[in-house]
Amino acid sequence: MTDSALVQRVIALDMEGVLTPEIWIAVAQRTSIDELRRTTRDEPDYDALMRYRIDVLNAHDVSLDQIREVIAELPLLEGAREFLDELRHRWVVVLLSDTFEQFDDHFLELMGYPHLLCHRLDVVDGRLAGWRRRVDDAKRRAVEAYRALNYHVTAVGDSYNDLTMLRAADIASLFRCPEAVAEANPDLPAAFTYDELMRWIASVQVPGAQEGCGT
Repeated sequence: MTDSALVQRVIALDMEGVLTPEIWIAVAQRTSIDELRRTTRDEPDYDALMRYRIDVLNAHDVSLDQIREVIAELPLLEGAREFLDELRHRWVVVLLSDTFEQFDDHFLELMGYPHLLCHRLDVVDGRLAGWRRRVDDAKRRAVEAYRALNYHVTAVGDSYNDLTMLRAADIASLFRCPEAVAEANPDLPAAFTYDELMRWIASVQVPGAQEGCGT
């Protein structure tokens, strides 16, 4: 970044596990399909994880509508909306998630329609047939794009699939992550409450940045 350029701060958040419950865990509980409890906290290879999930869903004849019915009953994590609102009052906020467009309408409403970048499912006859990435490593590339536009990026995530995003940001923190993720990345701070995370975000000194530019 050049000293003479306008500097604005962007807070980039993962969605599931940071603001919302893990969707696949909820589906596993509702359907009693324990295989669906496997998440990015367990499997770093997201392509392999999604192929596995789709195979399990189709083997058990679970439709997209059934998944959406589960999602429609899920609340945000306790305190998430208040945390998100405070962030948006002070800074620009973007959600970078490996969720899907067909899953997001319920949570977007609960969160007050933040800007969310995610992927899309392929659906055939109401069943999941595949999924489409926007681009490879979309979270990292989104962070790099914001930085190329002279934004200072603070990133927060909780799982293996967030690590490239966190490493690409100007500064980053883990949030309520599994112990194994924290142990493997001891240089990243780890917060466990929204108050703690907000204090850390607010403590970061960004030369030239202005508050009050949230959306």
